[in-house]
Amino acid sequence: MISSLTGTVESVGLNHAVIAVSGVGLRFAATPQTLAGLHLGESGRVLTSMVVREDALTLYGFASEDERDVFEVLIGVSGVGPRLALAVLAVYDPEAVRIAASSGDDRAFTKVSGIGPKGARRIVLELADKLTPTGAPMAESSEVSGSSSSTPWRGQVLEALTGLGWTEKDAEKAVKDTMSAEPELEESGDVAGVLKATLRHLGQGQSARSSGRKSS
Repeated sequence: MISSLTGTVESVGLNHAVIAVSGVGLRFAATPQTLAGLHLGESGRVLTSMVVREDALTLYGFASEDERDVFEVLIGVSGVGPRLALAVLAVYDPEAVRIAASSGDDRAFTKVSGIGPKGARRIVLELADKLTPTGAPMAESSEVSGSSSSTPWRGQVLEALTGLGWTEKDAEKAVKDTMSAEPELEESGDVAGVLKATLRHLGQGQSARSSGRKSS
């Protein structure tokens, strides 16, 4: 098992590089962030993970142990292969992936090309207790978008509402309006409490619309 490469960088492509080790050029796939740290003709080092298939042995390179660890957890998810796992790490740094997984933010994963809503929900479900935030600082460009990273309950509430038949747009608006009316709930992080309050708000909205139709 090859766990790292140290040698002269022979080539750097869009999604791969070659490092010569003891006269042998070893090619590996990597994220743009990892490749950006390698310079042609200079010494380079990457940590690696070897993925074994019936017809191929493929190396994947990483700038940090944390990046490699998250990659290896991701490829353990059903339906997530090495290329898709690498795509996730091209969009988010390891800590952002940990936050999205632990907070149930499946929407974050849909921003990765090749991952749809169903795939994202499966990833979150399978990673829920396998990846936890470490508190490491994140690159600003890699921070999970939306407020669900700072309010872990939000993704769970939205998923429950869409599962009950509301559109994502209506669910987002209802949660926002509910938090404006009852700001103390946002601080509590009580998923059940937020869900009940939002459903109550949605029910009041439906009643108001029904009354309006009758009076007209």
